[in-house]
Amino acid sequence: MYVKKVFNKIGLLTSGGDAPGMNAAIRSVVRTCVFYNIIPVGISKGYDGLIKGKMTEMDARSVKGIINKGGTILKTARSKDFRKKSGRKKAFESLKDNNLDGLIVIGGDGTFTGGLIFNEEFDFPVIGVPATIDNDIFGTSHTIGFDSATNTVVEAIDKIRDTASSHNRLFFIEVMGRDAGHIALNSGVAAGAEEILIPEENLGLDRLIQSLKRSEKTGKSSSIVVVAEGDKTGENVFQLKEYVEKHLSDYEARVAVLGHMQRGGAPTCFDRVLASRLGVKAVESMMEGEGCSMVGLNNKDITLTPFKNAIKGITKINTELLKVSDIMSI
Repeated sequence: MYVKKVFNKIGLLTSGGDAPGMNAAIRSVVRTCVFYNIIPVGISKGYDGLIKGKMTEMDARSVKGIINKGGTILKTARSKDFRKKSGRKKAFESLKDNNLDGLIVIGGDGTFTGGLIFNEEFDFPVIGVPATIDNDIFGTSHTIGFDSATNTVVEAIDKIRDTASSHNRLFFIEVMGRDAGHIALNSGVAAGAEEILIPEENLGLDRLIQSLKRSEKTGKSSSIVVVAEGDKTGENVFQLKEYVEKHLSDYEARVAVLGHMQRGGAPTCFDRVLASRLGVKAVESMMEGEGCSMVGLNNKDITLTPFKNAIKGITKINTELLKVSDIMSI
């Protein structure tokens, strides 16, 4: 906690993987700054742009017409130089040369790790806004972009099911989530998938085979299996296809890798509202003396979580949804 001070300029950047709703968060931070007579300064291309001094003063009109746009107008990048102390020193000098009093970073775990180290080294106020489609940040029930990504996945699965049922096919659909299965689990339940494979649960290949056999016996002519890219079966999605075809010769299997389409598109209403709330809280928290925390959504309230907790904490999968998935797959 810092002593309350008058902020004249606050910088903001987006870092790491992009997520739908980042622009809505940028808009919120900029307009909240303007509301409190603070000059918002946009930093292009994340921490790399911070090191190189790529900064532009913004105003309320700078962010018109972006709340419904995917991506980020500030661009995003991962910075190798910021991982070095010499790079972070250049970033600090860049902030001071441009008379910035605080920094708001929009991104995920890596973004917050950088913010924490930077704060500890230079005692410079940094507030984080969680934006990642994986929803794997501790200290918030929802990250910006997660709701949009799951809706994109559900829409894609609905279309794939049309062709799967027309040809009596089994589809393995890979979604993002190397370390967290939130997208796979939520979209799988919403789209009526027969099986959902996620990193948090090692269901095993034998169970998958038994489940598909059961589906076939009960008269299902096509099946959808949603696979998080980091699931613990030990097989990638193409190996899963080959394994099933080897053990279930009656199945004609196909693979669909949804890939980066999950990051694109217009943010949902939920993500736009969440981004707007988090942006306001980020600026107000900094004005109140906070300087090494992340804003997040908890029980419908916007709260603060120290960076250390947000980075080290582990998000838990919704076990109720696992049960729901099992029941719905009969």
